[in-house]
Amino acid sequence: MKVNKNGFYVASVDNRCTCGGKCISVCPFNPEPSASLRTEHEISAIFLNEAPNFNKKIGRYISTYAGYSIKNRLSSSSGGIATYILSELLARGEIQHVISVKGSDTHYEYAISNNIEELQTTAKTKYYPVTLNSVFDKLQELDGNVAIVGVACFIKAIRLAQANDLKLKQKIKFLVGIICGGIKSSFFAEYLASKVGVDVDEYSEPEFRIKDINSTASDYSFGCLDKFKNQKTIKMRTVGDMWGTGLFKANACDYCDDVTAELADVSLGDAWLEPFSNDGRGTNVIVTRSLLAEKIIQDGIEKDDLNIEKLSEDRFIVSQQGSFNHRHDGLGFRIERSKKKGIPIPPKRFTDIKISPLIKIIQIMRMRTRYKSLEVWGETRNAVSFDNKMERDLYWLKAVTKINHYHRAVIKRIRKAFIK
Repeated sequence: MKVNKNGFYVASVDNRCTCGGKCISVCPFNPEPSASLRTEHEISAIFLNEAPNFNKKIGRYISTYAGYSIKNRLSSSSGGIATYILSELLARGEIQHVISVKGSDTHYEYAISNNIEELQTTAKTKYYPVTLNSVFDKLQELDGNVAIVGVACFIKAIRLAQANDLKLKQKIKFLVGIICGGIKSSFFAEYLASKVGVDVDEYSEPEFRIKDINSTASDYSFGCLDKFKNQKTIKMRTVGDMWGTGLFKANACDYCDDVTAELADVSLGDAWLEPFSNDGRGTNVIVTRSLLAEKIIQDGIEKDDLNIEKLSEDRFIVSQQGSFNHRHDGLGFRIERSKKKGIPIPPKRFTDIKISPLIKIIQIMRMRTRYKSLEVWGETRNAVSFDNKMERDLYWLKAVTKINHYHRAVIKRIRKAFIK
């Protein structure tokens, strides 16, 4: 894996492959997977057959919840459930190592924690490109079992590797899936560093989710250190929409239909719905998919380690509605455009959803904004210049999106009136 010109890790492909071409079989975006591993539906049937429930948006699952870890909440980006579950797995002897993202000389990288104390240093979300490449090579050298934390495409890659290698299936005992809004380029951190007035070549220790416990969950800040080790911060609400616009996002994310990390033992995200979103201390949505994950949550409730409540399917979907709208509803349109350009696309679900001409325009504008943001930052590497060059595109994208929201609200009211 190597970092490309746009700040993403990509596979370094050459003619020296020694595995007979099998490496493509573990790629989560393999355009020609085997029939038994075609989509998340087939893969989950192999690895998560304990789960009795199924929802086409959520995947296979046992239960859905919202809540937080009393001990780990304030030191985490959201509700601290990931740290709690991993600590429990270590304490119970289910695993002996955790592979997750830690700070490093290159800002962040995957690393191995061998105890709860080391694990505590990995808390909080990092919107920064990383690769499992370096730690995966060391996996078989570790004495004992392993848990791995990752976003949906990383979890899928691990399941594909396990399907191809029985030793990995035995070694990797638990997967924590982080519900993801899209992988960001390293340009994202550089841009935010520039926004707080730090030279992009001199910033360090970027922190993407600094909570304001006296405000709402979405009112968090970005911070980093300058060359004098002084922390500079900025409220993300003053920066603008970094997610709905597609700024600095990987192109592959526009062809990912797994919103909820469907192949993990437990999936965790932010509870973006009231009343949870009003609490700046953070709250997780939780999807348990294995019996071990469900037991840890239930035991945590009984021991008063967790403040958890059941969440219905509908409420859970509302908590991630924006991601479902983009990743599912517009997927077929994006795939159709890409195939016309000869781009190979893997088998996907949710490709038959019909969308309005207005939403098609928004999809085109988002794709353009995503591409242009990487191009412009590569040229400018300065937040002021970047904002000036992106201003027109972002203005029109925001305006058309606002019209669509208004149109959707009107249609909703009309439907309610007819139902009454």
